[in-house]
Amino acid sequence: MSRIHIICKKKKEDAIEIARRIIKDYGTNNDICLDEASAQIIGYKKSFELEHVGDGADFIIVLGGDGTLLSVSRNLKGRDVPILGVNLGGLGFLTEISVEELPSMIEKILQGDYDVSRRIMLDVKVRREKEDVFEFSILNDAVITKDALARIIDIETYVNDEYLTTFKGDGLIVSTPTGSTGYSLAAGGPLLYPSMKNIIVTPICPHMLTNRPIILPEEAAIKAILMSMDEKVILTLDGQVGFPLKYFDEVIVKKSPHTISLIKSSSKGYFEILRTKLKWGER
Repeated sequence: MSRIHIICKKKKEDAIEIARRIIKDYGTNNDICLDEASAQIIGYKKSFELEHVGDGADFIIVLGGDGTLLSVSRNLKGRDVPILGVNLGGLGFLTEISVEELPSMIEKILQGDYDVSRRIMLDVKVRREKEDVFEFSILNDAVITKDALARIIDIETYVNDEYLTTFKGDGLIVSTPTGSTGYSLAAGGPLLYPSMKNIIVTPICPHMLTNRPIILPEEAAIKAILMSMDEKVILTLDGQVGFPLKYFDEVIVKKSPHTISLIKSSSKGYFEILRTKLKWGER
């Protein structure tokens, strides 16, 4: 018997319906728990709070999109539980399993016949007046960006306490290889194979055209200091969690000791997914 946790995208009716089907087809021989909100909708008794996702589970099924999976990754808090991400529409690099492929993948997982892609995470903290005031672990990226009406901001940046440069522009992105297909890509950053362990630093609309993205080794610790006094600036993590920054705040980013294990599709490889999602070769 396997213990399975299922997370459904909020207010996604087809996700709820698929969860019902999984419980019906596999619930007799396995211990299946559903996230609390979804369990209430269908009147299912076995549930868990999101902050306890993966606790005691053999694997997790995420029904939704990349945003749902990113939320799950932050709530795992170091629990090393394989995640099966099921894409229910939209652009998804993390939720690479199709609904049609789901039954065969569940069967393979229950038999122990599956491979995982292990992804690094980043630990992010904000230090204000020598005190740590905010901390999070993320899978995709940490973004320092100005308010829509703010002027260019200055971000003094260090790598392992060695001065890199002061970026002048709309902001700065620090991302994992997993996050290289997100905001960093849109800002001109490179694509990295997801199992790599490098860290990418990408300026957003830099005032100096010679400023370019840089790929750093896994042991790099990035420190970005906000040097603009009167601008509204926010730190956004994985596009979902925000924290307002003040003048001279330090944003410190380094590789986390925790990783995330994503169950790979058995029918398609990474480059096929990349070509399909980014529409390479199309005219």
